[in-house]
Amino acid sequence: MEPVTINQSMVLEFNKVLEEGRVTTLFQPIVDMKSGRIYAFEALSRGPENSLLNSPLVLLSVAKLLNKTWELEQLLRVKAIEQATFTDKYKLFLNVDPNVIKDSKFKSGFTKERLKAYGVSPDDIVLELTERTAIESYQDFKIILDHYKDQGYHIALDDAGAGYSGLKTLYEVYPKFLKIDMDFIRHIERDKFKQAIVKSFVEIARLADMKTIAEGVETMDELKTLIGMGVDYGQGYYIQRPSQEIKPLSPNVLNVIERENKLIHQVVNYSEEYHFIHHLIKERCQFPSDTRCRDVFECMNLSQLKSIPIVENKRLIGLVFLREINKAFAKQFGYSVYSHRPIDLIVNKSPMVVDYYDSILEVANKALKRDAESLYDDIVVLKGHDYAGIITMSDLLDYAINYEKNHARELNPLTGLPGNPIINRVMTSLLETERSSCVIYADLNNFKVYNDVYGFERGNQVLKMTSEVLQKAIDRYMPYSSFLGHIGGDDFIVVSSGEPTLIQAFCEEVIVSFDERMKSFLLLRRLY
Repeated sequence: MEPVTINQSMVLEFNKVLEEGRVTTLFQPIVDMKSGRIYAFEALSRGPENSLLNSPLVLLSVAKLLNKTWELEQLLRVKAIEQATFTDKYKLFLNVDPNVIKDSKFKSGFTKERLKAYGVSPDDIVLELTERTAIESYQDFKIILDHYKDQGYHIALDDAGAGYSGLKTLYEVYPKFLKIDMDFIRHIERDKFKQAIVKSFVEIARLADMKTIAEGVETMDELKTLIGMGVDYGQGYYIQRPSQEIKPLSPNVLNVIERENKLIHQVVNYSEEYHFIHHLIKERCQFPSDTRCRDVFECMNLSQLKSIPIVENKRLIGLVFLREINKAFAKQFGYSVYSHRPIDLIVNKSPMVVDYYDSILEVANKALKRDAESLYDDIVVLKGHDYAGIITMSDLLDYAINYEKNHARELNPLTGLPGNPIINRVMTSLLETERSSCVIYADLNNFKVYNDVYGFERGNQVLKMTSEVLQKAIDRYMPYSSFLGHIGGDDFIVVSSGEPTLIQAFCEEVIVSFDERMKSFLLLRRLY
């Protein structure tokens, strides 16, 4: 951002803005890339219309130069919370400058006071760190950050990969949400280097149990590419522009998300239908947090359950495990102390939680990485913010094992690539979604003659080499938008939604690479 030159009229205008609260709050949705559901809204503030201070960047710059950053942020938060009448359904993202904490006027607990006044829980708030300047002391900053987390707020790191938001900040902050800077999103469908960067963010986030949000999604092609790369949430003008009104997404955007997910899931997961985690949900009784421990204990023993959810107004409070109740009751006078007291004293408020539309295999992989004590604990499923149900580890593992066995039958035994049943499903899905894609059919000239001269074993090695050449070229030119299948014999198929220039480069590299590697297979002729 370029430096702002302040004149007297701007100072007077700024002071008037603070005094009269003349700021406008707009809300922009943050959308689940799998389901198309609105997950949250980000509060975006503007100064007075037709004013030099209308731009939020100018407004913040003037506040900083006048040493009134805290006063402005205080006003912006109040206005956002006042107008956010949707927090019973969606989360609210509030922008926070980390360095405001250093301001001598900073008041700890101010946000929580305002939330309480409007009946909003800290759990519904995501504090989005807009890092405009370098954090000077991570140690001091982390103390404040932990204070916010302990109060129940979620943390998002804005503009990941840009400015000062580097890996050190990511490590120190350890946010719940990682917002990928819009510079990496712009024209990502035609830029394989940007795709590699965004994919690395997605992988880091998955390993660290974070969620990724793509900022500044402005075209359909950007949206499709991000869905294919596994980004969790999207936000931008193409999805919906900021507005003072809370509006549903347009049918066009929802159709794009639905069609793209259907195609991507077929191409990437090869499944007859996409295997969402909600298919494994078990019906289970639930209790409010003021239920007596004895009543929950009796229900669990009667139903032979290892856990029971504690839910109020469809919102998950936590999970009660039978082992924790037994541990409490086993203490000296434990039964007398706990039996008539509320279950909220024993509830685990941070169980493993997954989304309704998460992949079963992804959940299984994440669940198996838990520590030994909680490895076989039940898992909570949320649909949006609402409690949806419980899944057990035994059901999860049974499904995952059967899936792997069935999946293995549909792969070509020689190359390990998807065979005809999967290819048929991919092509059917491609036609149903009416998406523009390129289909490349590859076969080997004179392969029968080669087999007759060199033998089938040598021929099989050529087929394996061909699959490696195709896969390597896909990884280089269009790794996140392509499917490779083995029809049988020397016939292969590639389906891609990549840019035409990349597809042409892919084909040229396959031909050159195959010719080069084929030389070694022609040197040793079988002797008769």
